[in-house]
Amino acid sequence: MKNLFLIIGAPGSGKTTDAGCIAQMNQSVAHYSTGDLLRAEVAKGSELGKKIDKIISGGNLVPLEIVINTITSAIHACEKDFIIIDGYPRSVEQMTELDKVLANEYDINLSAVIEVNVSEEVAKERVLGRARGADDNEEVFYNRMKVFVEPIEEIRKFYNEKGIFHSINGERTIEEIVTDINAIIVKKIVQG
Repeated sequence: MKNLFLIIGAPGSGKTTDAGCIAQMNQSVAHYSTGDLLRAEVAKGSELGKKIDKIISGGNLVPLEIVINTITSAIHACEKDFIIIDGYPRSVEQMTELDKVLANEYDINLSAVIEVNVSEEVAKERVLGRARGADDNEEVFYNRMKVFVEPIEEIRKFYNEKGIFHSINGERTIEEIVTDINAIIVKKIVQG
């Protein structure tokens, strides 16, 4: 049985960094960033990669079928039983589609959905401060923020009703944030 943990948050919330730290701390945990999985396809230079690149560059969501296939392929290929995926879901449509897929995947259990919560001001400061690429500019940031904010209440409510939603204050030190997220994951690992 594979145990899946989703880490969500605004652009610049630190979710990818936090998830990476947790995977380094726990040998039994694998980490995949939705963005990294999609960027890996872009790096291949395939037709699909070119299509994804155009969508990502504008700060928009990659089509549902592509994202779901990318994520489920990564989970099935993973040799570890505890898997963190950050940056998913980013829409109500992505959330409901994953729920449908997981209903038919008896070997995958969605254990927790953890939101790294930061204000828009902090998110903007972090994204524009890191400026990793062409998509780290103010216009794209506001588009990405809008994409994040529109569905977030419904996503929180959906997973809260399932009893698996957790919100972590993402405006503290990385150590404090990682400690809180790790405690949620380790609890599930210990429970088996």
